[in-house]
Amino acid sequence: MYICANFLLKIMLQNIRLKRGLDIPIAGNAEPTIKKSIIPDIIAVKPTDFRCLTPKLTVKEGDAVKAGSIVFIDKKRPEIGFASPCSGTVQAIVRGEKRKLLAVLIKSDNEIQYVDFGKKDISRLSADQVRKNLLESGLWAAIIQRPYGIVANPADTPKAIFISSFSTAPLAPDYNFTLKDETHNLQAGIDALKKLTKGNVVVGLRESDYATSPMYKLKDVVYYTFDGPHPAGNVGVQINHISPISKGEIVWTIDPVMLAAIGRLFNEGIYDTSKLVAITGMRAKERCYVKTLPGISMEQIAEFASSEEVELYGTPSQIRYISGDILTGENVGEKGYLGFYHNQITLISEGNYRECFGWAKPIRPKKFSLSKSYFSWLTPKKRYNMDTNLNGGQRAFVVTGLYEKVVPMDIYPVYLLKAILAEDIDKMEKLGIYEVIEEDFALCEYVCPSKIDVQEIVSKGIDLMIKEMA
Repeated sequence: MYICANFLLKIMLQNIRLKRGLDIPIAGNAEPTIKKSIIPDIIAVKPTDFRCLTPKLTVKEGDAVKAGSIVFIDKKRPEIGFASPCSGTVQAIVRGEKRKLLAVLIKSDNEIQYVDFGKKDISRLSADQVRKNLLESGLWAAIIQRPYGIVANPADTPKAIFISSFSTAPLAPDYNFTLKDETHNLQAGIDALKKLTKGNVVVGLRESDYATSPMYKLKDVVYYTFDGPHPAGNVGVQINHISPISKGEIVWTIDPVMLAAIGRLFNEGIYDTSKLVAITGMRAKERCYVKTLPGISMEQIAEFASSEEVELYGTPSQIRYISGDILTGENVGEKGYLGFYHNQITLISEGNYRECFGWAKPIRPKKFSLSKSYFSWLTPKKRYNMDTNLNGGQRAFVVTGLYEKVVPMDIYPVYLLKAILAEDIDKMEKLGIYEVIEEDFALCEYVCPSKIDVQEIVSKGIDLMIKEMA
């Protein structure tokens, strides 16, 4: 009976198979082991982690805060606050050019103290009460709106809420491992979000291992399974295949790790954003998971970085510290901080070298080639020690057809990019600007023979839309 029931569940799931995309064969995946828990000495809460945010401070240097205390708000939408993930003292307010707020640095206590928001029975709460709890705690920032990839507007009601339960990004953490003990909190998060939409809460599962996912068999959700290479795990790709976004429509998305944090807010009454962060990349001495908080300094994971000197083509190579993955993450440096939405740290070599004759060499066994210029296609299971070298310089933006091979969405990526460069809003709308953010075009940047900063172009296009359509 059990086998029969599982078979029936499987055939009832709607599977979407994607053929376009690319799994970059980079070495350095994290092993499914938790090495240690780290309570950071210093935590940074960064307004730069949130798109289209004009921050207004609610604290000053020397103020005592708890986990869940609001440290700044959105000046344009003051009901949206951004909270400290730890308790401690505000050590510094970091500003950049024109006094732009870059970060609030908090010196943490040895033991975290939480603001008590009170345990809640979600079944007894109205949508307004759920919304109020999320806003007061600072966890509203976990909900992202499409189009544009900005923090959702509390006044809106989305047509649906989408959650991708897996990531296909290079060296991405395994959510089946990191969230295996969070089923109770995940369900509470679903119950809370369900109150905020008249549509469905849609969960995307990986077809190959959906049965072992902690997101599987949650109540009051609609499931789809996806099979294919990266970016099959991108929630934007999943939305495009399930319910494309038209002009005037709004959907919300949320990361499964943040979904669990929302569940903890209602189950335990605290702002607890602790998570398992994957330490990945070939320059990581130990590739594993650590339990910590968003905003941790890279200096506190230095013990996991390889201290061995590495030379690439005769040039000493330093370590690049990336908050996130190699395609969409941020190069924060060895004194930078983990981003609010990032669940991995990637350590790879800086490619600050010049290779004589480069692409003209007939045999390069240590290089991967999408175009089959080298023999990497003969060893499809091989993993490569990749670095940040561009293997060339920026050239004219030519049409090669490569973008279409790695974007599994019903859009024309080259034409959309050219419409953005021309600042033609009408064409941008028709060509799908409402459906994409930078991560959906990250592979285009990787495969681009012209070395075009594709994600930067998409970012400028979204900023233009926000400015003109506000």
